[in-house]
Amino acid sequence: MDPIADMISSINNANAVAKKQIAIYPYSDFKYSILEVLKNQGIIEEIEKKGRLSTKRIMVNLKYNDGKPVLTKIKLISKQGQRIYKQVKEIKKVKSGHGFAIISSSKGLITDKDARKMKIGGEVICEIW
Repeated sequence: MDPIADMISSINNANAVAKKQIAIYPYSDFKYSILEVLKNQGIIEEIEKKGRLSTKRIMVNLKYNDGKPVLTKIKLISKQGQRIYKQVKEIKKVKSGHGFAIISSSKGLITDKDARKMKIGGEVICEIW
């Protein structure tokens, strides 16, 4: 299966059962970059690299407000079999501005709001609300 899809389903499942911390296996820089964007947006509390070589993993602390998860859902848009690319004029707001998308662009991983501001498009990785 797709490693990014595995990470997203792990986060969604942990949110469903109100789990505080999860481990993402195996480690990849791309997964870590996606989690950094989520941390910068205030969706998750903390991310940390653990282990070495083949046992390297990412520990993620999920964020909750009064026992309710800050994150409602992450939806994978680009899949291994079908990549979704959008030009800047095609990038729409997620959930009428209540969510955001993570886009892989020439400037790295950015949110849809930043992509519209910088006037660049790219591959839409996922949507978060």
